[in-house]
Amino acid sequence: MGSPLFWLRDDPQLFVAFLIAVIVGITFHEFSHAAVASIQGDQTARSQGRLTLNPLSHLDPLGSIALVLAGIGWGRPVPVTPSNMRSRRFGGIMVGLAGPASNFVIALAGVVALRLAYPLADATFDVPFSLRLLSILVTVNVVLGVFNLLPIPPLDGSSLLSLVLPPSRQGVLRFLDQYGIFLLLGLLILAPNLLTPVFVAITEALYGLVGLSVG
Repeated sequence: MGSPLFWLRDDPQLFVAFLIAVIVGITFHEFSHAAVASIQGDQTARSQGRLTLNPLSHLDPLGSIALVLAGIGWGRPVPVTPSNMRSRRFGGIMVGLAGPASNFVIALAGVVALRLAYPLADATFDVPFSLRLLSILVTVNVVLGVFNLLPIPPLDGSSLLSLVLPPSRQGVLRFLDQYGIFLLLGLLILAPNLLTPVFVAITEALYGLVGLSVG
């Protein structure tokens, strides 16, 4: 994707829309983790002020800088204590999947808003800003949702591994816990466009649900 700083020079409107979309996506993503953990009986996140929609509680300073410089960033992980949950196994999975699920809900809400606001428009807009923002909001949240479902720690999809792996393969989890971050970095560096077809397919499907097309 390149550095969003180039957009600041060439298309400031796109730069602002991107930042707003990412802040919204990360905030709801982390809030959803905290909310589901709280529902499951774990109040760790609530006690640390994470059960809020205030972006300042969820944005990581280094992750935010990386986002502006490289277009790839992250939020502050929500603290959880699995032993406090009503269901240690399924509770952790629900908490993990809550973040990506929230991103897909935001993306769906974005295409519905586009359809309601401009029923005769397609997904390629010449501005105004509100339309560009909604379009970027959809794209960013699809990317966040899909990417975080990868079964590689520290991404949320790794929470599913404990459920699908048989006891004889639980050593895979320990390996990924140690080296998952390196696998993730390798994926981003060596195959940065690997998931692009998935992003495109899901985005097109969402627009198709409301009768819009991606231009």
